[in-house]
Parts: sequence; C-alpha cells; structure tokens
Amino acid sequence: MTLDDLTKSSGEWLRGTGPESDIVMCSRIRLARNLADFPFTNRANRGEKAEIESHFRSAVDQGGLELTYLDVNGLGLLDRRFLVERQIISRELADGEGPRGVAISSLENIAIMVNEEDHLRVQFMLSGFRLPEVWDAVNQLDDRLEEHLAYAFSPQLGYLTACPTNVGTGIRVGVMLHLPGLVQTKQIDKVFRALQKINLAVRGLYGEGSQASGDFYQISNQQTLGKAEPELIKILTDVVPQVLQYERAARQTLLTERRQHLHDQVSRAYGVLKTAQTITSEETMLLLSSVRMGIYLGLIEDLSIATVNELFIQTQPAFLQKLRGSELGAEERNVARASYLRSRLSNGRQAPRN
Repeated sequence: MTLDDLTKSSGEWLRGTGPESDIVMCSRIRLARNLADFPFTNRANRGEKAEIESHFRSAVDQGGLELTYLDVNGLGLLDRRFLVERQIISRELADGEGPRGVAISSLENIAIMVNEEDHLRVQFMLSGFRLPEVWDAVNQLDDRLEEHLAYAFSPQLGYLTACPTNVGTGIRVGVMLHLPGLVQTKQIDKVFRALQKINLAVRGLYGEGSQASGDFYQISNQQTLGKAEPELIKILTDVVPQVLQYERAARQTLLTERRQHLHDQVSRAYGVLKTAQTITSEETMLLLSSVRMGIYLGLIEDLSIATVNELFIQTQPAFLQKLRGSELGAEERNVARASYLRSRLSNGRQAPRN
C-alpha cells in the first residue's frame, strides 16, 4: 500500500455500515504504550527514537501483523497533512521531528503511531457504535505486540505514559458523533456541559485542539489512572445512547416543526454541492452536514451515506492536492473541490469505494 493507493480507497470507518451510524460515525480506542529502558519521546535523542522505531517494526514482522509502515519522517508536508485528514496520524506526529512513522492496515481500522507523545499509540476504529468490539480487537493487537516488546509498566501505577492523565491503562475510548440536530436547535452546549461534568472530553473532528467541523464532535474519557478498561468503556457505552436520544429528538423536532424550512435547507445544500464552480472547505463541510442528516431523515433518496462520509475527508485541502499531483493555492483548491464534488455527485447513489 502506498499513499497514492489511499486516494483510491476509503477506510472501513467511513462506510456507514455499523450500528447507530446515522449519528455515530465511528468508535475508536487508542492505547498509549512506551518501551522499557528508553526515555519518553520528548526526551529521546534521534538515535534512541530510531531504536524505538526499529524495535517496533521487528515486533510487527515477528507478530505476523499485516500492516504497512509509512516513514513519516521521510514524507513531505503535503503527505503528512493528507494522513492527518484521513485520521491516520495526529497533527503532533505530522509536525514532530526525527524518526517516526505509522503502521496501518488495508482497511485503515488499525493505525499505530511511533514516536508521537508516547513511543506507541495503538489505535483501532470501526464504523458505528461498537466499543466492546473495538476493545476486543485492540486488546488482542496490543497483546500480540507485547509478546515481542517490553512495555514500561509499574505494578503500582500500571502503564507508564508521557502525560500523567494517561498513566494506568493508557486508554482513550472515544466516539465520533454527527450532531447537526443539537446544533440547529441550540442544545449542543447544554449537552456538552453535562458531559464535561462526568469527566468526558469533547473535541472537534481532528481531536485535541481542533474545532467542530461539519457538526462532528469526538467524545472521550479524560483520565485513566485508577480505572480499569471495562469501566471506562462502560461509561461511554452508557452515556452515548443518551446523546443519540437527544440528537434524534432534535432532528424530529426540526422535521415536525420546521419541515418546510428543513427540506429547503437540505435541498439547497445538495443543489449547491452538485453545481458549485468554486467552494471553500468550510462551506462544503456545512453543506455536507445538512445533506447527511437529510439522507437519514428520508429527504434525499438518490445518494449513499458512504459517499457523503467519504466527501467529508476527500474534499479537504491535502486530498485534493494529492489527487491533482501538485500543490494548489487557496482559490485553486476551491475550484478543484467544486469540480470533485460535481464529479462524485453527478451519478447519484454510489456504493462505498474499496
């Protein structure tokens, strides 16, 4: 698998096939792990980072894991941004220095970052609301790696991590939610305040430090010390259905009380996306959000949800430039984005791309 191959495929998490996928784009669990006898990444020198990377790549080979390793240190800025847009690496890894990389599976449900904040960030994600299934998969993956790697572990504290809030299990349990109903009915802040009271973090599409885009939000645990993995997973498993209930109620309110306005909003959004000659990334995300909600409310029938999900990622700046094979200025990207949207939406309902 190469970076160019990624422009012709989409990750499993974008296909909209999982449970509750009308609202839950994907479920994701990430484990922070560090190798014993090496300093944390922020204190490791170039040689030590190279050793960590070598140990990890040997573990992947010895464990028989079918993963493709990408040397992020050897990639240009555009390619690194492309991987961030696809949720494969974090901005921190993209902007880091020295030996670092990521191992990914063909379905993009596995992504293991090397030499980010911690030596390893082991991630598994699936379409829809499937946290127990994701936990089983990432736990098995972690066990296979640990057969060939010596993790930094304390009997008293658990797994040792660069950030104190991750010490213990080193787990971050999260879901990515599409919440346009709560945004449009102005209930979103109330819901988020309630989540923050029970120590759940709310972030934008690209994680920590990012803003909400296209009405997408990531909800995850903030601390791990003193809590076992099943306990943290149960917190999200119990809370997310309540958020889903609020979002569905908000959508029903819009459909019942503002049906004509909502239908007009969705139809206009779909029309602009299919005909625009130039369009910004921000406007595209906003319009796609309306279209995505419109599909699930039965207001649009000739478009697949997988196509819309893909377009959230594939209309981002780096993807468009990768597709063109050259760097584009802001205005050129707006024209290229509109052209790409017209092309993808001209055929109506489309199946997910493999």
